[in-house]
Amino acid sequence: MSSPEFRDARCRNRWTQKLAHRFGLAALVLCCWTGYAAADVTGTAAAPIKIAVFAFELEDFSAAAEHGSSPVETSYLAQSTEEAKKQLLQSGRYSLIDTAGADIGAAKGQGLRNCGGCEADIAMKLGADQALIGVVTKISMTEYTVRFQVTDARKGTVISSFGTDLRMGTNDSWFRGVRWLMKNRMLASK
Repeated sequence: MSSPEFRDARCRNRWTQKLAHRFGLAALVLCCWTGYAAADVTGTAAAPIKIAVFAFELEDFSAAAEHGSSPVETSYLAQSTEEAKKQLLQSGRYSLIDTAGADIGAAKGQGLRNCGGCEADIAMKLGADQALIGVVTKISMTEYTVRFQVTDARKGTVISSFGTDLRMGTNDSWFRGVRWLMKNRMLASK
């Protein structure tokens, strides 16, 4: 038979072992969690997607189409292009590839929107991962649509396409439409 002191010592010893085991497990869990949190903060920041944003194009179906685009409309297209670039940069998910020196010979006379996907090849030659082409369609003097399409530069496949209707063609409606599409569709979808 064992003495009461021996039993007390054995109980204290078991209790000490259980306590040490629990502290060990807690320390292990804390180390794993800390390592995971550090990896999450430093290791998962993906490199920005390199995107070539081509100048927005006007597709005019209005009665004034025979006169060509006006200087004001050309200005609106440039503002729309700049707004798309601004939104993409501000998201932090994209870096812009300069398209100023791009050879768009395949799209001459028909625009990138009608060149059968040639924008992907042009973007790839520029070093981009993706290509974005934007089109403002003028239906009448007060009715427009803004749409853009993003293409994988390597595969030549359309990744996404977005569009919105506009009414009352005010001087800020084109780039407001682009901003809305970026914030509420393209950048919200990721």
